[in-house]
Amino acid sequence: MTVHKIAVIAGDGIGPEVIAEGVKVLNKVAELDGSFRFEFTHFPWGCEYYKETGRMMAEDGIETLSKFDAIFLGAVGAPGVPDHISLWDLLLVIRKKFDQYINLRPVKLLKGAPCPLKDVAVEDIDMTFIRENTEGEYAGSGSWLFKDKPNEVVIQDGVFSRTGCERVIRYAYELAKKEGKSLTSISKANALNYSMVFWDQIFAEVGRDYPEVKTYSYLVDAASMFMIKDPKRFEIVVTSNLFGDILTDLGAAIAGGMGLAAGANLNPERKFPSMFEPIHGSAPDIAGQGKANPLATVWSASQLLDFFGHEDWGKRLIDCIEEVLTDEKVLTPDLGGTATTQEVGDEIIKKLS
Repeated sequence: MTVHKIAVIAGDGIGPEVIAEGVKVLNKVAELDGSFRFEFTHFPWGCEYYKETGRMMAEDGIETLSKFDAIFLGAVGAPGVPDHISLWDLLLVIRKKFDQYINLRPVKLLKGAPCPLKDVAVEDIDMTFIRENTEGEYAGSGSWLFKDKPNEVVIQDGVFSRTGCERVIRYAYELAKKEGKSLTSISKANALNYSMVFWDQIFAEVGRDYPEVKTYSYLVDAASMFMIKDPKRFEIVVTSNLFGDILTDLGAAIAGGMGLAAGANLNPERKFPSMFEPIHGSAPDIAGQGKANPLATVWSASQLLDFFGHEDWGKRLIDCIEEVLTDEKVLTPDLGGTATTQEVGDEIIKKLS
């Protein structure tokens, strides 16, 4: 029997509540299949750990995580801990140290999911965003000069390497070719006259190896408008770290809300563990109340199953989410229901069985 070793970082706020349902669902899938199982190891890292120790994770955290096949993350962030600390000292350090340079975020309107757009069919919103995940605008490069002086200056650098751009763009072309879909690059070359001109150049260069892939290029402001006015024009989308972060939140808003937003942080070469997470954040205002929607976590569990080659089960989880949504009987308050986080997880288990 195959054993998948998973490091679980439930994190902060609603993280422990939703991750518990994700773990429960994955264990049920393994039980039903019988050819594999999951071995979960839980780590208490996050903002509470920071308040106690001054660190978001153990000093040897990266070395410890490197021994696992994947990481299952709940959420990071809590009142009293600055966002740049909670982000940079846990989530981003994992992405960078494990070279998880592909951030894969589905923006797909599932059957039964609410959509704020008028006259939009389910099939009109079906995008896969491939976001560069380790450099770009989030490279962490810059300077803070003359701090607290009248002439104080801050410089935030965007770092775009040829290797970093080419590998994420090539991954996007390969996916578009495999799935027979169009590929759209989103940049802002008219204003960012170095980084985004470079990005556009590499997109064109790599594209010469994929003449069968139909391509489009949009400025990020135009892309934002088209995602609202004409979302069906987007299929596979590749973009930079910052633009991908912003546009996928917009995508979540038009595809059912943040409670249905999942993401995978991939090291495609599998030299290091990849990480799977709902992208909704820690939502401290509803933490501990049983109101959190676990469906994004179930979706990220589906991505984890895909990653390990269990695509049939990954698809089955998406089908189960759609069944829960269309039944409209067991939904959390964000989707107009009264069910608890655990009750929704139990309903997914019921649909699986």
